[in-house]
Amino acid sequence: MVLQKRIMTMNIDKIEGLIKKFDMLPVGMKILCAVSGGRDSVCLLHFLKNRGGNEIICAHFNHRLRGQESNRDEQFVKNLCKSLGIKCFTASGNVLEHAKQSGMSIEEAARDLRYEFLQKTAQEANAGRIATAHNASDNAETVLLNMARGTGLRGVCGIPPVRDNIIRPLLLTQRAEIESYLAENRFDYVEDSSNLSDDYSRNRLRHKVLPAIEETNLLAISNISKMSLSLREDESFLSGLAEEFLEKNLEGDAILAQKLKNAPLPIAYRALKSICDGAGRIHLESILSLCDAKKRTAVDIPGMRVVFEQGRLIFGRNEEIKSIQKQYIEIGKKMLIGSTGLELESEKVKISERINNSFNTFFFNYENICGKIFVASRSSGDKIELFGRNCTKTVKKLFNEACLPLKDREETPILYDDEGVIAIYGFGVAKRCAAAQGDDAIKIEIKRTDGHFNAAEKDG
Repeated sequence: MVLQKRIMTMNIDKIEGLIKKFDMLPVGMKILCAVSGGRDSVCLLHFLKNRGGNEIICAHFNHRLRGQESNRDEQFVKNLCKSLGIKCFTASGNVLEHAKQSGMSIEEAARDLRYEFLQKTAQEANAGRIATAHNASDNAETVLLNMARGTGLRGVCGIPPVRDNIIRPLLLTQRAEIESYLAENRFDYVEDSSNLSDDYSRNRLRHKVLPAIEETNLLAISNISKMSLSLREDESFLSGLAEEFLEKNLEGDAILAQKLKNAPLPIAYRALKSICDGAGRIHLESILSLCDAKKRTAVDIPGMRVVFEQGRLIFGRNEEIKSIQKQYIEIGKKMLIGSTGLELESEKVKISERINNSFNTFFFNYENICGKIFVASRSSGDKIELFGRNCTKTVKKLFNEACLPLKDREETPILYDDEGVIAIYGFGVAKRCAAAQGDDAIKIEIKRTDGHFNAAEKDG
């Protein structure tokens, strides 16, 4: 069976219905129309101009990817806007260089530069909306591409009718309708030669897959558009429930593992997706598997480390954790402690009054210090009997009780002498060398270089 090309008239009522549903074109608002010179954007420009109710201005970005043809497109748009009495803004950029520097594909780099230009122009021109010419056929291609890549519900929602200040009035309009509108009104446009090539996956879908689907059902593209809008409402509802879940259960950068485990999977996945931007399905499954852990463990996902600890999932940036290398302390001199952002000051003092101990200022009896004092990260097997606690604990157990994340454990300064731990930043001083009134002492104070202390540094 050979599919006969259908003659379709552009359904203005359908377009107006979409505009009204999403309040795309408030009366009196200035609208910036993005125009490449191709059929879709030329159709949109004429439609908006003829519709009335808004001041229309135009923006064209020359990607400089097709040599003289790109320059031809820019000149065409300028001439079109002049004939319509529409103000036209143009710019160009080196897409290839931007792709090279950013690591993006050429298509991504072109889009990035184009939207940067559109947003800047809209702001300078005081335009409240940016209109782009994405249509129902574009949307169907996007849905099929996402399905082929293994998307979730959000991917089959396709192209959004509205995203921030960007509107797409033609999103329910098929490409065949646009062609008929241009032909009926004898509106000229230019053809992008790259659209004819099958080198791009989207073009192969456009030239081969969509016609085959329409042979099965002539309403296929229209039905995909309706499906996308319907599923978008479902996605919005489920995302709303996920945000409510996070508001109730996310405390700082942590959430109770049992709460997440008991949540319906669609809510749990969306909640995690909200926290872990850029995570794929396999990453989300790895995080959920932590909920069944019996001891401290962690998974790394792009840009983030998620740790199961003390019944909680702790979400933190996946930064390189740098231990504090051993640094000997010269009494009377200031020093920075590794790359922690902490500064250490030390001096010899005579304790004439009652000591007001704190978790970041320590007084040591000079005679009870064995050898030299140094600062470093924790070591396996470290123990301390904190002054006033009357019990000896391992440093590991103290950190566990305080629910310190891994990064904080490695970057917590610990003071040692030749016999072992004499103080822990944020916890206190060891009983065996704590100074008393009348002692010759060494005072060591650790503070942030910005002058701010965290919760563990408050006076005890």
